[in-house]
Amino acid sequence: MWKTHETQFWLRGERPERPVRYDESAGLWHVYGYREILTILGRPETFASDVFRITPHHRRPKLDGKDVSMDGMITLMDPPGHTKLRKLISGAFAPKVIAGLEPKIAALTNDLLDQVETDWMDFVATVAFPLPSIVVCDMLGIPGQDRDLFQKWGAGMFERNNQPSQLEKSEEREKEVEKHADSLLQFQAYVAEHAAERRKRPREDLLTALVESPLTDDQAVNFASALLIAGHLNTFMMLGNTVLCLDAYPDVQDQARADRSVIPAVIEESMRFLTPSAALSRATTREVKLGGEEIPADAMLTVWVGAANRDPRVFANPDTFDPGRNSSAHLALGRGIHFCLGAMLARVEGKIVLNILFDRYSSLRTIPDEPPEFLRAALLTGLRKLPLRLS
Repeated sequence: MWKTHETQFWLRGERPERPVRYDESAGLWHVYGYREILTILGRPETFASDVFRITPHHRRPKLDGKDVSMDGMITLMDPPGHTKLRKLISGAFAPKVIAGLEPKIAALTNDLLDQVETDWMDFVATVAFPLPSIVVCDMLGIPGQDRDLFQKWGAGMFERNNQPSQLEKSEEREKEVEKHADSLLQFQAYVAEHAAERRKRPREDLLTALVESPLTDDQAVNFASALLIAGHLNTFMMLGNTVLCLDAYPDVQDQARADRSVIPAVIEESMRFLTPSAALSRATTREVKLGGEEIPADAMLTVWVGAANRDPRVFANPDTFDPGRNSSAHLALGRGIHFCLGAMLARVEGKIVLNILFDRYSSLRTIPDEPPEFLRAALLTGLRKLPLRLS
């Protein structure tokens, strides 16, 4: 239906032959099954997030032969360090705090839409990309107007055309690794500059809390960077994907317009149907049996959450967009200790944006001559452009 990345076979209605398979050419294991991935996410002592520690040969970001520091990147950490870091900022995402942000999110959404002066807009450029950037930047105390820089660095870090590989050393692969490292370094330097300013002039923001905590400089900067990346990236993809699904399924759009209580279910089904972060990495700390396969210790795994969210063993008619199903079983936001800290914030942003779109426009339809354009990324499912006809 859409021109998505060729790696994401599940979006074409295809199913894996096995829930777990070894990819000899890449030197790693692919995990596609829902139950198998649920096991992985629930057993961090066996399936570690710190893939660089467990498998030192894993492709750590390098530039000019030097490793880029990843210390403090919470998505790449395991207990007890992960537990301590998560506790540091869990209060910033508490339900009461998120509820207090709702008026501001609504005002920002309306302000962004007020800038549209034609009968069409690129929804990604107009709302989906800037809104979560501004919100998470405001929480951290970083200028939201610098979001164009985030877009540039984000493309360098995440728009990788190829699947993960432990072994391939082609020129294209090396260029992607170097581009990723360069973008990450620039992003870290940007955050470090703001962190240094907070040490001199503290404010009432999350970045100040981080630099005043017991964290090292690298840890504080990388933790803040991870929050910026996660708080922006997944939400902007979720917003665009949800609106695209409503265009593709106009009966669902009509239903949600008529009964706004359906909107949360629409958002959950969108995350299942078009999972923003389609894959993540893990490494085994010991030999383990999974999906009928014996996986050795110190093995790299690519965990295809997007495929799991279309596993017919769990989701009936998985290629149908159906908010009436139990979409909350999806794994798009993770499970266990790495469940997305900003899950409530993303859901609130989605609900507010859809309500405002429905209030302002009688229909949201894509433009036949200007089809949606997906990110050129094997590991992400999200839109670069989504032109919409407004009425």
